[in-house]
Order: sequence, then structure tokens, then C-alpha cells
Amino acid sequence: MTKSEKNNQEKTSMNDESQNQDKKQKETPEEKLKTTQEKLLRTMAEMENQRRRFEKEKQEAFEFGGFSFAAESLSLIDNIDRAITSFKNDDNLKNNKDLSKIIDGIEIVKNDLISIFKKNGVESIECINKKFDPNFHQAMLEIENNTKEPGTVVQEIQKGYMMKNRLLRPSLVGVAKKSEKKEGKEEKK
Repeated sequence: MTKSEKNNQEKTSMNDESQNQDKKQKETPEEKLKTTQEKLLRTMAEMENQRRRFEKEKQEAFEFGGFSFAAESLSLIDNIDRAITSFKNDDNLKNNKDLSKIIDGIEIVKNDLISIFKKNGVESIECINKKFDPNFHQAMLEIENNTKEPGTVVQEIQKGYMMKNRLLRPSLVGVAKKSEKKEGKEEKK
């Protein structure tokens, strides 16, 4: 850009600014009042929207503040279940007369933990014999089963949990499928 072009551009921008100022000066008091009222209404609406967003965020923080803590605590219940199963299946411990007392003690701890979860809105997802739902279940395997409708959950590998209508962890499940007959295909070959 040459100097003369720069000068022309500066002059046009200055002329535009002076024209805008002239228009503002020519505005009547009624027009000024109207524009001021519009600005005020927009500002008040924005403040109300901000207040609503803040209230919603505050409510969600109160309801789901312990969400990550609850999700991480689910491993406690899983480990307690594994411990009970391993004690019951251990041949060396089956002969121990105090095994039932140990298992009862562990069951009490498990029930207390489940009670605490329920008080805080954490509940397990019931999935056996229900239709597979990808919102609540994660299919780990397909099991051939002609007695159940395809897509029905027939095995639960790991329990899933919800916290106040929000998914904490999906259920890991096995889903039924129709068994395939290979005899007809082999005969044709």
C-alpha cells in the first residue's frame, strides 16, 4: 500500500466515525431512551440466565458431588464378593469350622456398604432375563441359547450401578443368541 492510499483510507475511516457521531447527536431523547431500555432489558435477561445456570450447576454439584467417589468405591463391593466366593470355593478352608463366622462377618460389612450406597442414591442395575440395553449394559460375550429370546441378558459378569438416574458403571453381561446349525451347510458342500 502506498502512502497516498493509506492517507485516503484514514480519511474515509475518519469520515465514517464523524458520520456515526453526527447520527448519535441527531438522535432524539426518545430514541436514546428506547436504546437504553433495550440494553437494560438485554442485560437483565442475561443476568437471569446466568443466575439460572448457576443454580442448576449448584444443584448438580450437590446431587452428584460424590459421583466419582461412588464410582471408585464400587470396587470395594466387587472385592468383597470375590473374597466371599474364594473363601467358599477354597478346599482347605471348607474344613475350617470358623469359615461360616468369617463369611458372616464379611457379609455384614458388605451389607453396611450397600446400605450406605442406597442412602446416597446408588443402586445396582437388575439385568438378568431383561432385554439388552446399551445404555445400561455392556455386552462381553454372546451365549448360544435357544430357550431365551435373542438379545436377552443371560449372564452377569460384573454388576452395574446407577446413582440417582445417572449411570455409574454399566453391567458387564452375556447376551443370548440363537444357536447356529452347521449341518445343512456341510451337506451342500
